[in-house]
Amino acid sequence: MNVRTMTLTALFAALCAVGGFIKIPSGVGSLALDTVPALLAASFLPPIFVGIASMTGHLASAMYAGFPLGPFHILIAIEMMIILYVFARLHKAGRHAGKWIFFVVANGLLAPLPFYFLVSPAFFVGAVPAILIATAVNAVVAAVVMPVLAKAADGRFGVVR
Repeated sequence: MNVRTMTLTALFAALCAVGGFIKIPSGVGSLALDTVPALLAASFLPPIFVGIASMTGHLASAMYAGFPLGPFHILIAIEMMIILYVFARLHKAGRHAGKWIFFVVANGLLAPLPFYFLVSPAFFVGAVPAILIATAVNAVVAAVVMPVLAKAADGRFGVVR
């Protein structure tokens, strides 16, 4: 790991935290655009650092919101780290359609699944539509910005492809 990688990881984590200020109205917790920068980080960082940036960004966003789901935000942060790690691996492998399908399914449907058992089936059923919409919004914003950002930064910042 070098200083450039650490700096970019911190930058994208900070951007995730800033994205957390852009809230998506829902009845369940802190849905926000905090994932967009982590998705974009896949163009610049090795997969593990994309995961770290997303985890850190989610925790910062949840902290700003007052940790509405309490300690469950640790579970969500770990899920985000894994999901964004896999997303970045798919991105690096050139699986451009697959990475978006994976992200929406994993983040919008699979990540909330533990809450079916940890909180209640009613919470899960009530949360999934809002989480799925927030996931789709994050994915669409990132999908629009990613090609432009990657092209503009090509050759800079030590882009890893």
